[in-house]
Amino acid sequence: MAVTIDDVRHVAALARLGLTDDRATALVGELNGILGHMAALEAVDTTGLAEVIGVGATGTPLREDRGGRSDALAVAPHAFAPEMRDGLLIVPRLATHESTEEA
Repeated sequence: MAVTIDDVRHVAALARLGLTDDRATALVGELNGILGHMAALEAVDTTGLAEVIGVGATGTPLREDRGGRSDALAVAPHAFAPEMRDGLLIVPRLATHESTEEA
């Protein structure tokens, strides 16, 4: 099943996207290219091959949670952090947020 220009315009309208005619035409080509790749993969004979074990229904295998302190930093945090409180780094507010004087 190929994607048509009407399909692209319909989906763009549903998503409230403005598309130029050139961009819509380009998307038709790109989407049909993707579908062509999927058709090529679908044509591959996989009988006799073992299933690929991945995430699937069982989820991602997780490592054991060992916890504990990490010694990843070569220097103590107070050596490079401008301020610390209760073991946390205190960083300046972003300029786009309210100032601390207003609070």
